[in-house]
Amino acid sequence: MTNPSGVATRPVRHFLDLWGMAPQTLHAMLEDAVARKRARRGWPQGRPDADRALDGRVVALIFEKPSTRTRISFDVGIRQLGGTTMVLSVNDMQLGRGETVEDTARVLSGFVDAVMIRALRHETVETFAQAATIPVINGLTDRSHPCQIMADMLTLKEHFGHLKGLKLAWLGDGNNVAASFIHASAVFGFDLTLATPAQFAPKRADLARAEAAGGRISLTQSVDEAVRDADVIVADTFVSMGDTDREARLKTLAPYAVTAEVMAKAASHAVFLHCLPAHRGEEVTAEVIDGPQSLVFAEAENRLHAQKSILAWCFGALR
Repeated sequence: MTNPSGVATRPVRHFLDLWGMAPQTLHAMLEDAVARKRARRGWPQGRPDADRALDGRVVALIFEKPSTRTRISFDVGIRQLGGTTMVLSVNDMQLGRGETVEDTARVLSGFVDAVMIRALRHETVETFAQAATIPVINGLTDRSHPCQIMADMLTLKEHFGHLKGLKLAWLGDGNNVAASFIHASAVFGFDLTLATPAQFAPKRADLARAEAAGGRISLTQSVDEAVRDADVIVADTFVSMGDTDREARLKTLAPYAVTAEVMAKAASHAVFLHCLPAHRGEEVTAEVIDGPQSLVFAEAENRLHAQKSILAWCFGALR
């Protein structure tokens, strides 16, 4: 690839999904995240990393949906890498008034060095990336949440020392986060069982693609079957932003809530993950999420460290 002056340039690196990413690249990101996190131990959050991998870079953070962890972790992470940020909602931009996604992507490519988008529709992120000449990162869409799963993999790697061979049980809605766990199963070598009601089962296309890549995935409607001997139990909110069938969802998904009794049916060393925000008394009890088996807040912190390594990779600065 060359720029308008004819000078050779590196192809643009987008992080849109785990699909299409080389396994060695994703493993390298985790190793880099471990190293960066360890190197910062005891430092104030505002102190830049020693290598300042994004020195002089400006990254735009665009949000079509409200955000706590995605917004703050990316903002702080970019600052720790030596860069600066612009945080925008679609209401701050012409994109929210009818400008095409392609036009916005082309314009921003001349203003900033990268864009992270938290979008309502996955197609928005894909379209943006196709038109952009700078790296684009998927901060969450209706189809997947790859940044979250990289943080989850980092959390489990820290806790267990490995990912290959772990048994994960997903309980509840086969949503976008579940889809990214499915994507990750083949790459990181863990077994995944998803227990969902039939109407909330994950997409068959995701399952087929992961299985073709070597993922070991099982579907069931039985919580007991899913959690038997599980090393990790994962839950997510039963009602996501944009869902209009709250009461019906809560009624159907209630049997899939993670309780102390459910945790007791897993392996004795089992841990609990949840991407947050959590609704105690719905998908998980306070006893579990606030108890000794919960890694939820370590998981939340690891959004920062995992995303820094994603950013470093996008700019060719992985250590």
